[in-house]
Amino acid sequence: MSRLAIPTIEQSPVASLPLLDAVKHQLGVVPNLMKLVGNSPAALEGYLSLNGALGKGSLGTKTGERIALAIAEINRCDYCLSAHTYLASNVAKLDTAEIAANRRGQSMDLKADAAVRFAASVALERGHVSTEAVNAVKAAGFNDAEIIEIVLHVSLNTLTNYVNSVAQTEIDFPVVTAYAKV
Repeated sequence: MSRLAIPTIEQSPVASLPLLDAVKHQLGVVPNLMKLVGNSPAALEGYLSLNGALGKGSLGTKTGERIALAIAEINRCDYCLSAHTYLASNVAKLDTAEIAANRRGQSMDLKADAAVRFAASVALERGHVSTEAVNAVKAAGFNDAEIIEIVLHVSLNTLTNYVNSVAQTEIDFPVVTAYAKV
């Protein structure tokens, strides 16, 4: 059971309703995370705005999901691991070996590997990455704009990892448990 209220759509603040409706239109369902964050219309709007903006970025869905899996594993967020394992498999069409690599902060795709390793470094070092880490992601072909997008993907996923960890959000995806918890 969640430690913070997960309202039904009908119980959600009026200002959150159009945002939750947009989520339902896009995903076909409103995940518990969105209903939870919808307790604060401002927080839901901020989250959806950044998520939408990054969706228009140059990294693509596959790399975004790879980063999400790495960060969820680092932060031991079972809700986000469950959600992003489902999305990685069903939306980004990543196979189980790739998903397992992503959870370890790696990728079997060489360019994506640099992005995921850099993202993991950003999370583990709380942004204080080495010059070598920046040079490695640049050497893999990522430009400054893409590096900023990687950092923002880390930030967005850390945000949801923390919200879900604080709330102990009830998982509404097939459950995946962090390696550190197994």
